[in-house]
Amino acid sequence: MGRQLLLRVIVVVTAILGVNYVTWRWLESVNWSAWWIAIPLVIAETYSLIDVLLFGTTMWKAKTRPAPPPPPPGATVDVFITTYNEPVELVTRTVEAALAIHHPHHTWVLDDGSRPEMRAAAEALGAGYIERTIDWADRPRHAKAGNLNNALFQTEGEFFLVLDADQVPEPEILDNTLGYFVDPEVALVQTPQYFTNVSKADPLGSQAPLFYGPIQQGKDGWNAAFFCGSNAVLRRDALMQLGLVGYVRETERAVREALTTGRSLLHRASKQAEDPREAMALRQVRKAVDDALERIAAGEPVAAVTYDFQRRLDEVSAGMVHADLAAIRADLAALDLGGEVGPLPIATDQELGATLVDETALARLATRELSPLHAMAEVQALVGAVDVGRSEEALPVNPVATVSVTEDMATAMRLHALGWRTVYHHERLAYGLAPEDMATMMTQRLRWAQGTLQVMLKENPLVQKGLSLGQRLMYFSTMWSYLSGFAAVVYLAAPVIFLCFGVLPVTAWTVDFFIRFIPFFLASQVLFLVAAQGVQTWRGQQYSLALFPVWIKAVTTAAANVWWGRPLGFAVTPKVRQDGTGAWRLVLPQLTAMVVLVVAAVVGIVRASLGYSLWVGTVVNLAWVAYDLLVLSVIVQGLRYRGYIESEETTTHESRA
Repeated sequence: MGRQLLLRVIVVVTAILGVNYVTWRWLESVNWSAWWIAIPLVIAETYSLIDVLLFGTTMWKAKTRPAPPPPPPGATVDVFITTYNEPVELVTRTVEAALAIHHPHHTWVLDDGSRPEMRAAAEALGAGYIERTIDWADRPRHAKAGNLNNALFQTEGEFFLVLDADQVPEPEILDNTLGYFVDPEVALVQTPQYFTNVSKADPLGSQAPLFYGPIQQGKDGWNAAFFCGSNAVLRRDALMQLGLVGYVRETERAVREALTTGRSLLHRASKQAEDPREAMALRQVRKAVDDALERIAAGEPVAAVTYDFQRRLDEVSAGMVHADLAAIRADLAALDLGGEVGPLPIATDQELGATLVDETALARLATRELSPLHAMAEVQALVGAVDVGRSEEALPVNPVATVSVTEDMATAMRLHALGWRTVYHHERLAYGLAPEDMATMMTQRLRWAQGTLQVMLKENPLVQKGLSLGQRLMYFSTMWSYLSGFAAVVYLAAPVIFLCFGVLPVTAWTVDFFIRFIPFFLASQVLFLVAAQGVQTWRGQQYSLALFPVWIKAVTTAAANVWWGRPLGFAVTPKVRQDGTGAWRLVLPQLTAMVVLVVAAVVGIVRASLGYSLWVGTVVNLAWVAYDLLVLSVIVQGLRYRGYIESEETTTHESRA
């Protein structure tokens, strides 16, 4: 309680100092004559303030949970080990450990690669083997989410544990987590991900001790701890409810789109209706469309709404059939089809021996004005053609969210929106393998960022129904952090511009600046220090800035995918070290930035020595450059890293994984 009180005091102090500093920056110190750098810098500082405030909000209710009660009596569990192309021997180690889990369960290998050698290895160990059914042929596969959904419909356990191919579980993993499900509202229990092939220096920043600890505990306090894709136990009923709700919502969306399109058709037809009786019929149908849309918005069952709408449309159409038949015959007769005019424009394919619709005649007919009956038939066909079976998907119901290339966050957020609770259990109960080269690490981080930003753009938590204010902020804070790449570019450019050209983004480096900035900066660092509870966070802070090209690429590609439908693809993180040849090309922007910073420092010193710049501003920006170089130096360490070498202190867990 004392530590929590101290943390809250630091949060309040940091917030006051930060708001004071950024307000002063906007109102008093922006150098408007150099707006092109001054405005981006103050925006970047505002972004950083919001980031700190969101972190403080996260830590405000950090929860340390006591040991859970015993597992529910008779709880049945499926253990899912997801794999695609990982080495069979690696997956086999995980299967062996999974089979040794104490609590009664069934172990399944979910092989998205459909490899005969993987099937043979799993069956030889006594594990089940599941691959995609034929229903998935030529349909979206949805990567890992699709793999899990496919397995959910072929298994029966009340709960299921998800493990990545390299995550070797402890025998007590279910004993220590299932007890939380005694609460019938708990849908998910997430445990940390810990990697055994990472040295203490952690040159690639893989361990994320701040996230798998204080941050998840903070989110847990707001009932917003989320699914991280592995080392988590989920309640099957909760996922199935989620899938059914998603199915209903998708069907509602399709019906709404069909009705909205139909309303446009009716509007066009009503403009062409000269007969008062026809105009009246069109108004009746438009009224039926509006009523149907209102009933769907009010939450009435789609099946009942569409059934009533179709009946109403039949009644209106029946009253016009006889009159409109004559108009249809006249339309067809007016089309010179070169022969006897039948009930439809048709032609005969002599080779196939089949009667086909004459495409030319239909195209000409389609350009003619729509009669009222035609318009009503179009609307009726649109609504009736809604694919309630979702034939474009392998499964009409997808319990695990398929909205992004990473399934975890979206699934958890939807569970929370339905009123389910989640738990973060802070105990290492599985041990995995982290990337051992820069290229693999960057691929992994890019996919995480893309998936998170897809969710932000498609299902922004700030406007999601069912989420509490705290939950909205917890999800948004994670999404917000991936926008840091743009702020990083500004933080790198601003000192270079001053040192090389003497352009000030602030009105002056005065006492007013330092008495506001330094206390805020120090308070924010103390906040991270106290919140971290002694875990090392510096590596994570370095990579949050040093990977700025990755974060920018994630934003642009995710936006292009959501807004313009450009594919993202899905890259499985390799579990063995990749050839590092040419890896430096991947970090060329960072290396270039380091060279530019060094050159700018030299130029700045020369300019100040010659009297072209004030020393106070030069010293401030030299310190800024030194900090940027220190942060970016992690890239050089990452490039030089040659993979993990086991030491004498290697633990039993490390050797198992």
